[in-house]
Amino acid sequence: MNLQQIIDELNLTTYTEPREVLDVEPTSGYCSDLLSCVMTGAKSKGIWITLQAHSNIVAVAALLELSAIIITEGAQPERGTIAKANEENIILLGTPLPNYEVIGKLWSLGLQNT
Repeated sequence: MNLQQIIDELNLTTYTEPREVLDVEPTSGYCSDLLSCVMTGAKSKGIWITLQAHSNIVAVAALLELSAIIITEGAQPERGTIAKANEENIILLGTPLPNYEVIGKLWSLGLQNT
């Protein structure tokens, strides 16, 4: 499954500059709001689900080479966070849904940690 299919199925908002996402195929998912947990638990090329929207999420995602970050519960990233994500080539997505629902939808779509 590619990232565009996930964006479409979950009706996600894209905060970062448009880029080709048909070739981006996330391999796993991880959910946490603690940056230290993400740094030890998330896998490269995975999707991170969080309600955090500050610029530190971009640094962690870039370090881990994540496919994208889904910001939940309607949290809005600031302009600086979006600018940093564009610089680091990190895709920021958003939804009003809570983490639990996003994770359930991703799981049902077949994005399961292996």
